[in-house]
Amino acid sequence: MDKRLLDILRCPVCKGVLYYDKTAAELICRGDRLAYPIRDDIPVMLEEEARTLGPEEEVPAA
Repeated sequence: MDKRLLDILRCPVCKGVLYYDKTAAELICRGDRLAYPIRDDIPVMLEEEARTLGPEEEVPAA
């Protein structure tokens, strides 16, 4: 994930900062507990495509 792109992308729901989870290929919104997929190196920033993080899943630290 390009650092410059990550710096400008925001959660489409709350406009919060997103955190890159390289192992899962997802962008994580800590506030909404949503994980947006990255497919073919392209972030899919649609709320309906986001996965809700379960209560047992850790949210990456800032």
